[in-house]
Amino acid sequence: MSRRRGLTPEERELWSRVAASTRPMPRKPGSKPAPEVKPKRPAARFDTPDATRPAVELPPDFRIGGRAAEKGWNADPAPALTDHLAAQPVRMDRRLHRQMTRGKLRPEARIDLHGMTVAEAQAELTRFVLNAHGAGRRMVLVITGKGKMRDEGGPIPQRLGILRHHLPMWLHRPPLASVVLQVSTAHARHGGTGAFYVYLRRPQGGD
Repeated sequence: MSRRRGLTPEERELWSRVAASTRPMPRKPGSKPAPEVKPKRPAARFDTPDATRPAVELPPDFRIGGRAAEKGWNADPAPALTDHLAAQPVRMDRRLHRQMTRGKLRPEARIDLHGMTVAEAQAELTRFVLNAHGAGRRMVLVITGKGKMRDEGGPIPQRLGILRHHLPMWLHRPPLASVVLQVSTAHARHGGTGAFYVYLRRPQGGD
């Protein structure tokens, strides 16, 4: 395909003379004038006022290109486990509950779930709690450890200490829900946030 040749200076001068000598043709009687073509309205821009759009109120300290104020935030959408347990209603005797949370009650049995997988820990916990309840014990200690204390930086927030976060769910679901009366974070002398007091119902079904 041949390329289009541009006009030479002599050809441009000749075309200018021809264009200057042209005159519009006279309109025939009864013919309508050509409709006026209005220029198209340019597309609205975000920075162009537009009467058809409602005004947007911007904060007084807003600046284009400015940085948002630094605010503390928690990647974990759920409340802290200690806060969740503290918000639970007291179902046991209140005097004993105060003694328990202050570390003044001695656990009658304990289990350490360190190093177990989630499946192993749940099975061992179920066996331990049911056996303790069958033996008439009232307060036992479950040690989970505080778990991994750093996030790997992935796109999805990770729970720190997977066993300790699963524990309340296991204790409040069958088959353990029917024998567990109260769950509380342990006092520092018994492991602190890495351990839990589990107060059991009486074997006859009482509190």
